[in-house]
Amino acid sequence: QVQLVESGGGLVQAGGSLRLSCEVSGLIFAINVMAWYRQAPGREREFLAQITGRGATNYDNSVKGRFTISRDNAKNTVYLQMSSLKPEDTGVYFCSLPNYRPQPWGQGARVTVSS
Repeated sequence: QVQLVESGGGLVQAGGSLRLSCEVSGLIFAINVMAWYRQAPGREREFLAQITGRGATNYDNSVKGRFTISRDNAKNTVYLQMSSLKPEDTGVYFCSLPNYRPQPWGQGARVTVSS
């Protein structure tokens, strides 16, 4: 059974930074693509960034240049370093495996960016 546990959310002022972590268990972490998603209030969940097992990354334009996805395969953990945060980055952040079926989800990490 795949389990994902996100952590690191909180309240931050606009322009600030946060780092989210997601610990994964129940599968061979190193070979799987990992991704981060965000669900803003009143909106559908949206893709933010992904990283392959070998470290190749891809970002949505809304976060490119501000967010960095990384992973530590020895710790079964994926990270999202967020900088230059904006109020519109407020939401619940989820990690997941975009190519895994059924796609698993954790409980999410809430991020609130104040103006």
